[in-house]
Amino acid sequence: MNLMIRKEKIEHLVGEKLTEDMFIVDLKISASNVISVLIDSFKGVDISTCVAISRHIENSLDREEEDFALEVSSAGLGQPFKVRKQYLKNVGREIEVITGEGVKFEGVLVEATDEGIKLDVTTKEKPEGSKKKIYVTRTHEFLYNQINSAKNIISFK
Repeated sequence: MNLMIRKEKIEHLVGEKLTEDMFIVDLKISASNVISVLIDSFKGVDISTCVAISRHIENSLDREEEDFALEVSSAGLGQPFKVRKQYLKNVGREIEVITGEGVKFEGVLVEATDEGIKLDVTTKEKPEGSKKKIYVTRTHEFLYNQINSAKNIISFK
């Protein structure tokens, strides 16, 4: 008898272990019962948190009833954002945004609302009548549905 593990049950079990500043980024259950949980936090997620959530899920499910594989991990630095809370977490940081039209913007995420984001993009431009290029910062606004992908820019400066 194939019972198929329910996503709602896993969401509930993960939720029992999340602190106030933590959130689920992604949760998938494959046809072969591979459970993949991706979590994040405004303060970062350590390995012990992932282990605690993994153990809680494992202890709450019965392998005799339904066999499964389980992966609990934190959202990777270079991974595209999947939920709005990741934008909120990264306000003040440099991110890369690729629009639905494929145009790439790199800048500082200055605001994240329920509708979209504001990104300060700085470019070097030569003003008319000037011999030297100067840095110019412009704020670009994007609705979430205009964003194809967004992720942190990792800098080792």
